[in-house]
Amino acid sequence: MTTVGTGRYDHALPGTLSLATDHAMRRIFLALVAASAPIAGCVAPYYGYGYTTTVSTPPSFDRSWDAALGAADDAGVQITGADRSSGHITGTKAGAAVTIDLRTQADNTLKVIFSSPDSKESNPTLGDRWLSAYNRRMGR
Repeated sequence: MTTVGTGRYDHALPGTLSLATDHAMRRIFLALVAASAPIAGCVAPYYGYGYTTTVSTPPSFDRSWDAALGAADDAGVQITGADRSSGHITGTKAGAAVTIDLRTQADNTLKVIFSSPDSKESNPTLGDRWLSAYNRRMGR
């Protein structure tokens, strides 16, 4: 049954709301949203600490060359020859011959070879001291 009145919502159909009820529901909904907004803003998920990543890039020949020469000096090797174009360094330490070779490989990596077969040093060996100095100079 429909009743017709003079206002917009004056007629009442079964299952419809009047103007006053519509406004009251809207106010209640807005009040609930406004009341829950500060609570929702206070909760933040904990993601923990980020992971550090290391980007591996092909080594620079110049950087490795300088690090190899500096490491030899740090280990007490007297450089007797250094040919940058061939990547070959020679020197001596306490009468023992020392060679350092830097070789660029086909996969764009750099191979660094330290050799001092006649060295009498031990604990740490000359090779260990050179390698430690080389890694430190390369930032490893």
